[in-house]
Amino acid sequence: MNDQSISLNKYISNTGVCSRREADRWIEAGRVKLNKQTARKGNRVMPGDQVTIDGRVTRYNPESVYLVLNKPPGITCTTDKKDKSNIIDYMKYPQRIFPIGRLDKASSGLILLTNDGDIVNKILRQENNHEKEYIVSINKSVTKAFIEKMSNGIPILGTVTAKCRVTQLKTNLFKIILTQGLNRQIRRMCEYLGCEVLTLKRVRIMNINLDGLPVGEWRDLTEQELEGLRSQLN
Repeated sequence: MNDQSISLNKYISNTGVCSRREADRWIEAGRVKLNKQTARKGNRVMPGDQVTIDGRVTRYNPESVYLVLNKPPGITCTTDKKDKSNIIDYMKYPQRIFPIGRLDKASSGLILLTNDGDIVNKILRQENNHEKEYIVSINKSVTKAFIEKMSNGIPILGTVTAKCRVTQLKTNLFKIILTQGLNRQIRRMCEYLGCEVLTLKRVRIMNINLDGLPVGEWRDLTEQELEGLRSQLN
């Protein structure tokens, strides 16, 4: 086996269009051609080979990276090296990556990073359709009135926030699931209701969660997570 070759399903997955599992289904369905010949499962791709899906030539990215970081407070979600707290210098990842969206400096939790510009564009373009889950502590008790008002919309930034799901967890701790991404949205909502956010942690974006990932550490997304993510972006 030539060391420069790569399995066809991995090649297709690395283009960013689907998972390996789905690539196998496409190959079995006869949708994939390798050098103009109908491909078969188990085929391998050499440098210079042409792979088409439904007649369209694929573009291979051999170094696609999809990461989830449990961001600690104090790290800024920017690639600007002038900001000494930038997330890129913090991670020191060996490849060029960038964060998808933002999580403000004082907040912690889940942030996705990648070098796949296509998936970034898809996520940001559909951001207001995707669930994001946070655990928040405030300096006052969480009351039924607080939950009702937070859930049904708060006037901030010249608009009224979309309805969301809010659940009390402890006396001053609640969970909130948003489908919006307004600037410092949760903090502004709490401020409007006379509360101050003490801690704010994002624990889930769509089908991806922290799964016990320690603060300050990161991991690769699993194939299952990537497949679920892409299915929600179609």
